Amino acid sequence: MSEQQRLDPTEEHFHIEGPLPGLRLFLRRLQATRVPRARAFPVLYVHGATFPSGLSVAYRFAGRSWRDALCDAGFNVWTLDFYGFGGSDRYPELDEAADHHSPLCIASDAAEQLNAGVRFILEHEGVERVSVISHSWGSMPAGIVASTHPTLIERWALFAPIGRRGPRRYEQPPKLPAWRLVSLDDQWARFIEDVPPNEAPVLSRREFEPWGEAYLDSDPESRMRNPPAVKVPLGPFSDILRAWHGVLPYDPARVEATIAILRGAWDGLLPDDESRALFDSFSPASNKRDVKIGRGTHLMHLETMRHALWRESVAFLLDDDAVPPP
Repeated sequence: MSEQQRLDPTEEHFHIEGPLPGLRLFLRRLQATRVPRARAFPVLYVHGATFPSGLSVAYRFAGRSWRDALCDAGFNVWTLDFYGFGGSDRYPELDEAADHHSPLCIASDAAEQLNAGVRFILEHEGVERVSVISHSWGSMPAGIVASTHPTLIERWALFAPIGRRGPRRYEQPPKLPAWRLVSLDDQWARFIEDVPPNEAPVLSRREFEPWGEAYLDSDPESRMRNPPAVKVPLGPFSDILRAWHGVLPYDPARVEATIAILRGAWDGLLPDDESRALFDSFSPASNKRDVKIGRGTHLMHLETMRHALWRESVAFLLDDDAVPPP
């Protein structure tokens, strides 16, 4: 496990035992900058398939991050990196040929890691529940924890989640290797592929380049490759393909937390019909919302409309727009 840069002078770092013997998980914690409200449970951010929390909720553009907005609203904010990402230990299989093993960090494995992180946070904070923000594939391990341990999760904001598509007759999802390499060109393509023609970019090259350098820094061996690239587990991609073949690794109907789906209007991975079906599948939730924000793609938290996303997440977690009782 490499020493991780502190993204804020007051940030706390923790290395905890995870579910795999000898492998530790990395968590960051940033204290709220104002006195929290009574309902301001600690917030845990769950990252997606290709980059860790330090490059998402905690990454600062022009000196400000999503995490800062949450702290300013009165939340203690935690992040966890899954095995193979950021500051957490690497699977030993990442040092072997990719085709020698099945995909690493599938949702069921990641859920055990997340459960370990949640219980550490609860003990450290002295509370009984946390609120969760998940991005993309992160909704899958978060969903497993929320459905199997429903009393641990207070509110759950699903940002750009992966939905379930109908089974494909006579077709099974392809089998993937253990890991893959993701270059800066691969990441840049994700920021531009869903932007409609003739629309202004949602992220400038000037903003992307320092983020890209930080992305390469997340893997100590990235610059030894040609082109430079980060090695990432392929379990998340395997889970996404399975969901698109009809199999979601958790049951939304067993989730008791208050739910919000936050998405960009240009998110090519979550069309309106899938978002609506996912929203409806959270049947126990009596207070839930589906928020679509204009000019946002699957990576809206790093794009031009990120501040709108941040505001919606804070309003949901504080329940500022709830109808008061009569």
